[in-house]
Amino acid sequence: MQYTLKKSLGQHFLKDENVCKKIVAALKETQFNNLLEVGPGAGALTKYLLQLPNINFKAVELDTEKVVYLKQTYPTIDGKIIHQNFLEIDAPYTEAFTVVGNFPYNISSQILFKILEWKMQVPIVIGMFQKEVAQRIAAKPNNKTYGILSILIQAFYHVDYLFDVSPGCFNPPPKVMSGVIKLTLRDTSFEMKSEKKFFILVKTAFNQRRKTLRNATRSLFDEITLQDTIFNKRAEQLSILDFAALTYKML
Repeated sequence: MQYTLKKSLGQHFLKDENVCKKIVAALKETQFNNLLEVGPGAGALTKYLLQLPNINFKAVELDTEKVVYLKQTYPTIDGKIIHQNFLEIDAPYTEAFTVVGNFPYNISSQILFKILEWKMQVPIVIGMFQKEVAQRIAAKPNNKTYGILSILIQAFYHVDYLFDVSPGCFNPPPKVMSGVIKLTLRDTSFEMKSEKKFFILVKTAFNQRRKTLRNATRSLFDEITLQDTIFNKRAEQLSILDFAALTYKML
């Protein structure tokens, strides 16, 4: 059976066996019982994941044509496909689970924010992103790529940039380099008044990242607090610890 590529779904299918094997090797360095693949597409990675012994495997795929293709090509996947939009599903396991995938590039950031909602259940994520997005996730302060995604992910996960993937490894080749990263849930969390306040502060600060923190976040603090010298800085100069500490001073 043939399948068609759907640009609207951001589909670039992995075809390089070595890349698939490297992703699986990275997975095998961790321990897990439940494994969720996001966006299996034509199954390049899926065929290896289905071979992992004693694993409760599930895959989320929105595209009906790909679901039919996967069932015909890999019969053992029957009963393991969640035919829905990943951004709309409930957690597919009641216990902890690992997430892996060549994530659809047009929703890769949203996929991470969805995983953040489940973070206490998801100790490990290994995912393929556009290289630029992967670098943003891994970025440190005082870097122009450091932003909302960097802080909200790194507040809860350690980020390891594993390797680059060139356009030729895909069909069709994307116009950009790709990168595989690994997220590992932190043992200890940053002290913050609430996650909600933390998210609001980070997003507000970076929505006007060229301004000083004082001007960008004026609506969140009283005038006395805003006199603190930390507000002379711009958002990209603050560490996660700085943002977390500031949540206690928010209105």
